[in-house]
Amino acid sequence: MTLRADTPPDTAPVRRFTRLQRWTHRTTAALMGICVVTAACLYIPQLAELVGRRALVVTLHQWVGLALPVPVLAALASRAFRADLGRLNRFGPHDRTWLRAALHRDKRRSSRPAAKFNAGQKLYAAWIAGATLVMLATGLMMWFTHLTPLLWRTSATFVHDWLALTIGIVLAGHIGMALADPESRRGMRTGQVSREWAKQEHPLWRP
Repeated sequence: MTLRADTPPDTAPVRRFTRLQRWTHRTTAALMGICVVTAACLYIPQLAELVGRRALVVTLHQWVGLALPVPVLAALASRAFRADLGRLNRFGPHDRTWLRAALHRDKRRSSRPAAKFNAGQKLYAAWIAGATLVMLATGLMMWFTHLTPLLWRTSATFVHDWLALTIGIVLAGHIGMALADPESRRGMRTGQVSREWAKQEHPLWRP
C-alpha cells in the first residue's frame, strides 16, 4: 500500500484484506445467498407458489450448493488468504478473555482484546465452514439417492433441513453485526480500515 508523503503515519489507512480475499468473500456470500433464497422457495409454501418452476429452483439450488466451496478452494493459492486462515484457526488467551466478556455482556473495549480477528469472528468462521461441509455432504446424499441406503437419506434430509434453518439465522446475525459496524464493512469493500479503528477494535493486531 503506497502512502502519500503528506499523510501522517498514525492516521494513514491500514490494509486489512487483499483484492482476492474480498472477491472470495463476495463470491461466497453471493452463492450462499442464492442457496438460502432457493431453499426458502422450496420449503415455504407461499414462496413456492409465488415463484413456481420447482424443478428449476431445485436444479439451481443443487449446482450453486456444489459450487459453494469453490471460491475458498481457489483462494488457497493466495499466501495472504492462507495466513488469515491460520489466524482464524488459532485461539489464544486473549480470545478466552474476549469470550468471557461477551458472555457477561461486558462491552468495554479493554475487556475484549483481539488480534486481526476477534474470538467471535473465529467461532463464526469455524462454524460456517463446518456447516457448509455438512450441508454439502447431506445434499449429495439427497441428490444421488441410489448411492446410499434409505436410512442414510432420511437422516441426511433431517440434518440438511434443520441445519439450513440454523444457517439462515446465523447469517442474519452476521449481516446485522456487519451493518452495525461501517468501518468493518469498509474494510471488506475497499480492503482498508482506519488506523484508529484498528487500534480500538483489534489492539493486538500488528498490520
